Amino acid sequence: MTINDAKFEVSNSNVGKCPDTHCHEYAFIGRSNVGKSSLINMLTNRKKLAMTSSTPGKTMLINHFKINDSWYIVDLPGYGYARRGKESRDELRQMIESYILQRQQMTNLFLLIDSRHEPQKIDLEFMEWLGENEVPFSIVFTKMDKMGPEAGKKKVEAYCDKLLETWEELPPVFLTSSEDGRGREAILDYIDELNKLPLI
Repeated sequence: MTINDAKFEVSNSNVGKCPDTHCHEYAFIGRSNVGKSSLINMLTNRKKLAMTSSTPGKTMLINHFKINDSWYIVDLPGYGYARRGKESRDELRQMIESYILQRQQMTNLFLLIDSRHEPQKIDLEFMEWLGENEVPFSIVFTKMDKMGPEAGKKKVEAYCDKLLETWEELPPVFLTSSEDGRGREAILDYIDELNKLPLI
């Protein structure tokens, strides 16, 4: 798939105020500082489409980006940022969950995982919640460039083995790097295939 046009459309904190369209939406989510904005910029080949920051927890709203005037990338707030107060965390959790469960246009949720880390309880619990609610999702391992090929492969294999202790089968898995563009074509090809399916 070639992305010819990518533009920011709207930010909001209420799923009811998301764009009133019949377009497929692909949401991206992960723990704070997992490289979400960098990945979105890499996928769209736009350096500053999604704002990146060295400070975790900057994305506080549901951000819609219209792609090729026909489908959307949705940047959701990161979760698990410890410095945020409980009330703020609860508000963000409610915002995220309401979008994921209520937004009929959401065709797939891309869950980002930092490939360098061991499986984290917060990510495993989030995946379990997605499974319980029958949310279609994929796992995107980020920052693969930070390790050598063999080390990265072993990390990902160990993570997937951990998931298979409780999952009968895994969702689609993508290995990416926003630095060298790894995984870009695989994700865009996957989106292209899903775009051909009718919205439920």
